[in-house]
Amino acid sequence: MSLRLAARVQRIKPSPSSAAADRAAALRREGRSIIGLVVGEPDLDMPGHIVEAIVEAARQGQTRYTQNAGTPELRAAISAKLQRENGLDYAADQILVTPGAKSAIFNALLATLGEGDEVLVPAPYWVSYPDMVLACDGTPVTVIGHESDGFKLRPEALAQAITPRTRWLILNSPSNPTGAVYSEAEWKDLLEVLQAHPQVWLMTDEIYEHICFAGHKPRHPLVLEPGLKERTLIVNGVSKTYAMTGLRLGYAAGPPALIQAMAALQSQSTSNACSLSQAGAVAALNGDQSFVVRNAELYRCRRDEVVGRINAIDGLRCELPDGAFYVYVNCAGLLGRQTPKGQILGNDDDVVMYLLEQVGVAVIAGHAYGLSPYFRLSTAASLETLIEGCVRMATAVSLLRTPA
Repeated sequence: MSLRLAARVQRIKPSPSSAAADRAAALRREGRSIIGLVVGEPDLDMPGHIVEAIVEAARQGQTRYTQNAGTPELRAAISAKLQRENGLDYAADQILVTPGAKSAIFNALLATLGEGDEVLVPAPYWVSYPDMVLACDGTPVTVIGHESDGFKLRPEALAQAITPRTRWLILNSPSNPTGAVYSEAEWKDLLEVLQAHPQVWLMTDEIYEHICFAGHKPRHPLVLEPGLKERTLIVNGVSKTYAMTGLRLGYAAGPPALIQAMAALQSQSTSNACSLSQAGAVAALNGDQSFVVRNAELYRCRRDEVVGRINAIDGLRCELPDGAFYVYVNCAGLLGRQTPKGQILGNDDDVVMYLLEQVGVAVIAGHAYGLSPYFRLSTAASLETLIEGCVRMATAVSLLRTPA
């Protein structure tokens, strides 16, 4: 008997970042020296006090099911964090703890989308947004944020993209893959458009919130426009800030009716997030934050080194990102050039495969993020690794020729 796959599965594709990481791993197994600049997770160890909190929780037997929405202690810590850092008031029934921030986004879309409902996804976007919308029977609508605008969504583009079927706008700031950070003025312009369209909800993906180099942290959009609180979902987590990616701990804060619907879905799918991860998250949110500040400075130094080296390579260029730990490199200057094997580089996929095969540098093509010709590299690697990667890319580019 043949397997019949559901239409929702056939609409989506595997994560390009996972595929790129798998290819790099395969080449390593073949004995190749590979500089992996693909995976977006901190290369740093989780802070010791968080480790100790997890170990102590295990010793105390906190290894059983928790409340589906999260432990009271963690939801209280999230509430305190939102008030302390963002100036926002959320009670326990407005907060849902999830097995990773991705789970929060997926459950929100699953709870609200019907067939044909549209979700505005500014590009360049995180690779999972469009496919999650498709998996939930919605229609992702890409709105381009051009490099000349700092890869940010312009208010006029937002207004033009909204239709009667639009249900959500997803905004990720700081952004994966570009590191773009929306200023208060830019937020205000976008929020003004949303005020004129009450059917459109706002989802703010704030997972890179603390990796920001813009000089000062902009006020939260709900502080700038409190009236949008009743149709806004905040998504965040502890993975990037506290180097806790493998612990899969995210959270969402929003209107009680939406949170309850998301919790109902979670109760019938994953159930509660890991109990020990929740104990670690309490320690992370309530504990010493000096680790966060030090890491942001470390990522800034890495960014500066990489951007300087990339911009010194003929045919590559990139802007200085204001946050996150990625660099989005324009490779248009390499298109049309010929490799030592005689191949003409025709698009960013060709460029990425050339870098991997020729010099063993693994990055991800821009088409995966909705805007070409670019590639994304992660600066969440040691400075030595990043420098070696840039040196290898410079070597690869020097071997290219312009066809006669």
